[in-house]
Amino acid sequence: MEDKKRKRKDEEKEEEEEEEMMKMEEFYALLRRFRDARDRRRKELEEIEKSEKKKKMATEQHSGWVPSFEWEDFTNEVEFRGQQPLHFTTPSTASPSPRTTRKQRKNDQHHLHHNSLDLNLAL
Repeated sequence: MEDKKRKRKDEEKEEEEEEEMMKMEEFYALLRRFRDARDRRRKELEEIEKSEKKKKMATEQHSGWVPSFEWEDFTNEVEFRGQQPLHFTTPSTASPSPRTTRKQRKNDQHHLHHNSLDLNLAL
């Protein structure tokens, strides 16, 4: 009878060990799946980041033009449709001379006001 009890105990221990082994295998399989999913997601994010960088580089290449101006661009007369040509003066001649009268200065200001560009922004 003791032999039967020992066999049962041994069988129960073996079954418990097998169950524990199965649980451990399931646990490690779960860990592997988790790592695989993490690695896949990491690769996806890297690919998305690379494609965004490519798009950014493409847009930066198109907007890389920087205008350059020469002094001659501003010294020539500018003509606009429906208006008299504007004459730009240098700062040394722009200030009124002390001999000009108040009436002449008002007339000059009025003339400048009507012939100048409207730089006010409007929607």
